[in-house]
Amino acid sequence: MATIDEPLYPIAVLIDELKNEDIQLRLNSIRRLSTIARALGEERTRKELIPFLSENNDDDDEVLLAMADELGVFIPYVGGVEYANVLLPPLETLCTVEETCVRDKSVESLCRIGTQMIEQDLVDHFIPLVKRLAAGEWFTARVSSCGLFHIAYSSAPETLKTELRALYSQLCQDDMPMVRRSAATNLGKFAATVEPVHLKTDIMSIFEDLTQDDQDSVRLLAVDGCAALGKLLEPQDCVAHILPVIVNFSQDKSWRVRYMVANQLYELCEAVGPEPTRSDLVPAYVRLLRDNEAEVRIAAAGKVTKFCRILNPEVAIQHILPCVKDLSTDSSQHVRSALASVIMGMAPVLGKDATIEQLLPIFLSLLKDEFPDVRLNIISKLDQVNQVIGIDLLSQSLLPAIVELAEDRHWRVRLAIIEYIPLLASQLGVGFFDDKLGALCMQWLKDKVYSIRDAAANNVKRLAEEFGPDWAMQHIVPQVLDLINNPHYLYRMTILHAVSLLSPVMGSEITCSQLLPIVINASKDRVPNIKFNVAKVLQSLIPIVDQSVVEKTIRPCLVELSEDPDVDVRFFATQALQSSDHVMMST
Repeated sequence: MATIDEPLYPIAVLIDELKNEDIQLRLNSIRRLSTIARALGEERTRKELIPFLSENNDDDDEVLLAMADELGVFIPYVGGVEYANVLLPPLETLCTVEETCVRDKSVESLCRIGTQMIEQDLVDHFIPLVKRLAAGEWFTARVSSCGLFHIAYSSAPETLKTELRALYSQLCQDDMPMVRRSAATNLGKFAATVEPVHLKTDIMSIFEDLTQDDQDSVRLLAVDGCAALGKLLEPQDCVAHILPVIVNFSQDKSWRVRYMVANQLYELCEAVGPEPTRSDLVPAYVRLLRDNEAEVRIAAAGKVTKFCRILNPEVAIQHILPCVKDLSTDSSQHVRSALASVIMGMAPVLGKDATIEQLLPIFLSLLKDEFPDVRLNIISKLDQVNQVIGIDLLSQSLLPAIVELAEDRHWRVRLAIIEYIPLLASQLGVGFFDDKLGALCMQWLKDKVYSIRDAAANNVKRLAEEFGPDWAMQHIVPQVLDLINNPHYLYRMTILHAVSLLSPVMGSEITCSQLLPIVINASKDRVPNIKFNVAKVLQSLIPIVDQSVVEKTIRPCLVELSEDPDVDVRFFATQALQSSDHVMMST
């Protein structure tokens, strides 16, 4: 090895590893291209490394993907932007491979390089590359070329621009659906670089061809083009050219196309403006809400609030609300769930009266839905309705349903209710909470499911923070502490957890007088799990209470526990004692 010329050594290693049978070695070698390029220097990278990569591109897809990625950031290693064109040949070859992700990464890297290239180099090297790919015999090259036109077009002279537009038009009429799909996908980016005069003629002609394609996979990609082109065209052109396409797509024979329209409808409405939306797109949207396919109804239902914001309340009540009522009893649980996730947002749009008369009955029916996700989606957005109709009406109409859900047989539904109790409490106020929800909070501490008990303990803490220590001392602490005598040790453990959470909120005085004695008594429990949890709780109380209380009450209890027969109790008690020593030293 010593005889090998030192600068040649890195390229020799690279060649050896690239030819190695072990794919991992080949991958490591490709990922170290930048290091090797630095070792070789800019000139040798251009003359030796890049040609070598161009010749050795018949490899595993994973290696080719890494190569395509590395070459995208290789301009500094070949001598800067004036030499960027040397990176094009290996990437051009990678644009023709069969694996889609390699081609996509190669196109991405070519775009990155193209945006940095000198204008003359784009004309001399990049545009010919695009033309070669677009005329490629194998469809993969033509697919890749579609993603490069928007980079090539802006720097091209007028004659070449005409040629590029004609080429793109040919790709949109290609025999292979994959090529037409790629052309449809990239049309928006290409159109953004085309001059307004050609946008109305050439690009709209291309777009119309794509919207009438016999393959639904091409037409559904043209839906994206509606929104992209709509932003580029003048409002009157948009209404003349884009609006009829959207209306036709909403009645397309393929449900996938209708699904795309439903999914993108809000963006499409923004493109055509408010007036055409009211006159032409409302009927189209109503059709989508009543579509035969559940997937289309799901997409349409998920946009109902956004769509109603564009309309005035009268139009929404007249046309959209009847569909919403039907969807609330839809045969598909996923449609009802999608509706439930957004329907609460309709309350501010429709106003107080319409919400009370029209929406509240729908909320109630969804709150009682047999599918848990539907109920959860309603619960999580209650605050939006509260802002519109006020707390009295909300409590009268929805609270009975919430209480019913608090005892739901699905533990996840109960869990969701617990998580929203502090929010409800802050909205409903102390008096209302004490009357209706206080008993529920205590009931959850004795739930059969651990996650519910854990959430209930956190809920008690959050309520104490919301309403203050005095309220908690009166309404929560006595009831929580009563449960420490429950015969089941798991419930007693929950109370210890609740004590550790409440202590920082209640402050030193209440902790010492009310909470600490309960914990000390629990150290005499016959169940080891209770005793080592006592040690954990006492450790958490040390920073809260006075040093004298630690010395007189907490440490003696921990010393006793540290001599317990059970190994776990001894471990946690010793740990708590060490924590106590550390606190004493620091003070």
